[in-house]
Amino acid sequence: MKTKTRSGATLVAAGILLSRIAGLVREHFFSRYFGLTAVADALGAALRIPNFLQNLFGEGVLSASFIPVYAGLLARGKQEEAGRVAGAVFAILALFTSVLVALGVLATPFMIGFIAQGFDSTRRDLAIPLVRIFFPSAGLLVMSAWCLGILNSHRKFFLSYSVPVLWNLVLIGALVGFGGRVGMERLATVFAWAAVVGSAVQFLAQVPFVLKLVPDLRLHLALELESVRTVVRNFVPVFISRGVVQLSAFVDTWLASFLPYGALAALLKAQMLYLLPVSLFGMSVSASELPEMSSATGAHHEVAEFLIQRLTAGLRRIALFVIPSVVAFIALGDLVAGAIYEGGKFTPADTRYVWIILAGSGIGLLASTQGRLFSSAFYALKDTRTPLRFALIRVTLTTVLGYLCAIPLPHLLGVDQKWGAAGLTASAGVSGWIEFLLLRQALAKRIGTAHIGVAWVMRLWISAILAAAIAWAIKLNLPLHDPRLAAAATLIPFGAIYILLAGPRQFRR
Repeated sequence: MKTKTRSGATLVAAGILLSRIAGLVREHFFSRYFGLTAVADALGAALRIPNFLQNLFGEGVLSASFIPVYAGLLARGKQEEAGRVAGAVFAILALFTSVLVALGVLATPFMIGFIAQGFDSTRRDLAIPLVRIFFPSAGLLVMSAWCLGILNSHRKFFLSYSVPVLWNLVLIGALVGFGGRVGMERLATVFAWAAVVGSAVQFLAQVPFVLKLVPDLRLHLALELESVRTVVRNFVPVFISRGVVQLSAFVDTWLASFLPYGALAALLKAQMLYLLPVSLFGMSVSASELPEMSSATGAHHEVAEFLIQRLTAGLRRIALFVIPSVVAFIALGDLVAGAIYEGGKFTPADTRYVWIILAGSGIGLLASTQGRLFSSAFYALKDTRTPLRFALIRVTLTTVLGYLCAIPLPHLLGVDQKWGAAGLTASAGVSGWIEFLLLRQALAKRIGTAHIGVAWVMRLWISAILAAAIAWAIKLNLPLHDPRLAAAATLIPFGAIYILLAGPRQFRR
C-alpha cells in the first residue's frame, strides 16, 4: 500500500510538473508581451474566473464529494453502480455549469465591479469583454475536472494532471503567433479565445480514457440512488467550503485593484510561482492519498491507525520539499522570478517587485501544503463541514489582515502604496497557519496525532538555511547579467547542498 501511494504521489507530481513547466513557459511569453501594464492587470483579473471554477471543482468539490463515494464503490466491486454515479454527476455538473456560464456572461459588468472594484475605467473596459470570453472556457474546465475525478479514482494520476499541458500549449501558440504583430489589447482578446480552444482540447483529450475506464457510464440524473444523493449532500458543504477558500483569491484581486498599475499583475505572477510547490508537493500528496484513505475499512481504531500512518508519511514528504521552497522564495526569489519572467517589457525592477511579494507568500507555504492533507483526511472520513468552518475563519482573517496590510500600513510606514501587494501575501500566510493549526487540532481529537518529529523538521530548516547562505555567496561572487544563467548557477547548488545536508536517503524513500 505504501509503495502504491508513493508511486501515485510521484505520478501526480510528474503530471503537475509538466503542466507547471508549460504554465511557466506561457507566463514567460505573457510577461514578455504584456509586462506589468494596465492590460496585464485587466487580463489577470479576467483569468480569475476560469481559475476559480477549475480550482473549485477540480481539487475541491469533486475530489471531496465525488471521489470518496466513487472510489468506495469500486473498492467494493460495484462497477455498475459506480458507472451510474459517474454519469449522474456528469449530468448534474453539466446542468449546473451551463446555468453558471449563462449567468456569468450576463452578470460580467457586476462581477468586475466586485472582483476589481478599484479598477479605473480603462482597466474595467478592458476586463469586461475578456471575462465574457473566458466563461465558456471555465465551463469546459469544470467538465475536465469531472474527468480528473474519474481518472484519479482509477489511479490514473499522470494523465489527469498532465493534460493541462495541452491548454498551455494552445495559449503559448497564440502568444508566439500573434505577439509583436498586434497591439496589446488585441493580443489579450486572442489570448482569451485561445483559452476557450485550449479548454475544449483538454476536456476532449480525456474523454476516450474515461469511457474506457467506465464502460457502465450512464448519463442521467439517477437521483434515486443513495450513492448519488450522498454525493449531492456532500457537494453543498464542500462547494461552500472550497468556494470560501477560493474567495480569498478574489479578495486579493479586489484589494490589489486599489493599488497602483501593475500591482495586480505582479501579485498574480508571484502567486504563479507560489503555486508551483503547492501543486507539486501539497496537491500531489493529498490527491493521491484521498482515494487511498477513502478506501480504508474496519473498526474505528483500525481506520484511525491507518489514517495516522498515511498522514505521518504524507506530512514528512511535504515538509521535505516545501521547507527549502520557503527558504528559496524568501532568500533567492529574485533569481526565481527573473529566470521565468524577465525580458521584453518585464524589467529587472519588475523582478525585484515580484520577489518581495513572493517572499511574503513564503510565510504560509508550509501551512497551506500540509493543510491540504488534513482536509483530505476529513473528506475521507465523510466530514465536509469541519474544513468549512475553518475555511470561513481563514478567509475572514485574510480579508481583515489583507486590508490592513495592503491599504493603511504602507501609508503608516511611509512607503510606496504598491508594496501593499506584499502585505496581501504575508497576511494570507498568517491566516493559513491559523487554519492549519485548527485542522490539525480537530483531526487529532478524531483519530489521534500524527507526529513527524521536531528534530527531523529542524534539521530540514537548518539544511535549507545553510544551503541558501552558500547560494547567496555564489550569487554575490558570480555577477552574471543573464537572469537565467544566474538562476542556474545559484539555484542548482542550493538544491544539491540541501539534499546533501538533509540526507540523500530521505529523497529515496
